[in-house]
Amino acid sequence: MLGKVRPTRKGLRRAYQGLVLLSVLALAPMTWAWLGSSGHRVMAEGREWLGQVPETQAALVLGAGLYAGQPTPMLARRLDIAAELYHAGKVRALLLSGDNSRKEYDEPTAMRDYLRARGVPDTVMVLDYAGFDTWDSCVRARKVFGAERVTVVTQEFHIPRAVTLCRTAGLETFGAGDDSARRWASTTYVYAARELLATAKAFADALVLHSDPISPGPREVSLTRILGQPGAPGA
Repeated sequence: MLGKVRPTRKGLRRAYQGLVLLSVLALAPMTWAWLGSSGHRVMAEGREWLGQVPETQAALVLGAGLYAGQPTPMLARRLDIAAELYHAGKVRALLLSGDNSRKEYDEPTAMRDYLRARGVPDTVMVLDYAGFDTWDSCVRARKVFGAERVTVVTQEFHIPRAVTLCRTAGLETFGAGDDSARRWASTTYVYAARELLATAKAFADALVLHSDPISPGPREVSLTRILGQPGAPGA
């Protein structure tokens, strides 16, 4: 009868080294996102946060889903922050980037309607109907809409990835994030847990594959026309 094969010390050492390597590879994208956005983000809470946000050309508002045709609570909060930035004179334009891949689902239009009801004029809003993910939104903001300096608006757990991706795409970027854990703790924790995989994909798209957006063009001039108006911040 054959005895049990015991692992050798050398085998155990290699297994341990393999686990360490896997851990490093898993954490590398998150480290990249946090370091890449360090000093370029703020939590949009309290009375002082607006003073920490530099003036930029536009607020890039990333889609976060619709419910019964209306912005989800998280998306509504992003839009509230964008409206605050506009009314405070921190941005001249709002670039609303979301999913309109099917006729019955139109994030950018719902975002515009929400902001319109909060005093933001149509003339300063630009709709990007092909913002299918964060990387696409950042690349299209630069290459399709001609933006150079933006304040990206999302939730705090998403800000490191969003800012770093936009900076990698060639945009001078600052980020304003909502502390959604105060209002929707369980939903926030689920999304925050997904950030590990999402950031790994972002790392691959931006630095390894250099992926093009799903819809790379054509070039739009609506944003540059707004920014050409006198007194545009960052113009």
